[in-house]
Amino acid sequence: MTFLSILFALLIEQLKPLRADNPVYAWVKQFAGKIEASFNAGQARQGRLGWFCVILALTVPTALVYWLCVHIGAWAALLWNVLIVYLTLGFRHYSHYFSSIQLALNTGDDATARTLLAEWTKLDTTDMDVSEISRIAVEKALITTHRHVFGVFFWFLMPVGPACAVMYRIAEYLARGWNEPDHMRNEAFGRFAAQAFYWIDWIPARMTAAAFAVVGNFEDAIYAWRNFADRWKNETDGIILSTGGGAMGVLLGTPLETAIAILPADASTIDSTAMESESPPGDVPTPRALQSTVGLVWRALLLWMFLLLLLSAAIWFG
Repeated sequence: MTFLSILFALLIEQLKPLRADNPVYAWVKQFAGKIEASFNAGQARQGRLGWFCVILALTVPTALVYWLCVHIGAWAALLWNVLIVYLTLGFRHYSHYFSSIQLALNTGDDATARTLLAEWTKLDTTDMDVSEISRIAVEKALITTHRHVFGVFFWFLMPVGPACAVMYRIAEYLARGWNEPDHMRNEAFGRFAAQAFYWIDWIPARMTAAAFAVVGNFEDAIYAWRNFADRWKNETDGIILSTGGGAMGVLLGTPLETAIAILPADASTIDSTAMESESPPGDVPTPRALQSTVGLVWRALLLWMFLLLLLSAAIWFG
């Protein structure tokens, strides 16, 4: 049932992608905002309490509905699973940005590519050259794909999969929504949300990196993972980006002095204390790197689906 749920959800999303500004997401953001406004008095323990309130308020009903569907019949559980996976996946939420940037770069329209990248990443792209545009687009795509696809897959495989998938997506949003906005940055309230998502994402991030290594240049991917992942201040991003870059033969990340100017603090920022004279394997990103990223992501997705099919077959016929 798990394999069929993911397969049907992926097919539905390919036919009718769920917009990033859909009513369900808007309601979740509004609910999280109300909890933050009600609980935030500047202390970490209030952020911890607020985090549990949001997570439990959304995962417990999901689990109860799943339990009810299981007792109704397998078809009801399948429909509920498909709905939840469809709502929690984001395989095509932002793909239009990536595809449009790729098209603009391929046609030499750098100005349009900068505009689209600025809309997508909320960064100042005015002075970026083609290499920087390509690099940041690739990095954003790899991190977004992990958090909106592979991380959801991992937690959906857990017991009471729909509730776990919802938990992952909500935890990911709270880690961003309670830390990244200007009025929340460096506040104690969002500290627990960031720490909780780090541990929730610990295994999925490494499985995503392993999938990138298997379907790409395995030797360079593992070498980059082992030797260069710790250059990023965000450990999880460092593992995914260093491994993904090694798998594609693309040099991702920038020196600290450049990264501070063009990248957010939690994505692709290299720690100067970890800088070494040796560089990670790979070439400077070009527009072709975007096509390589598409291929890497699809191969990793097919690998996950193949392994899930084998697991499902072993359960069915075991």
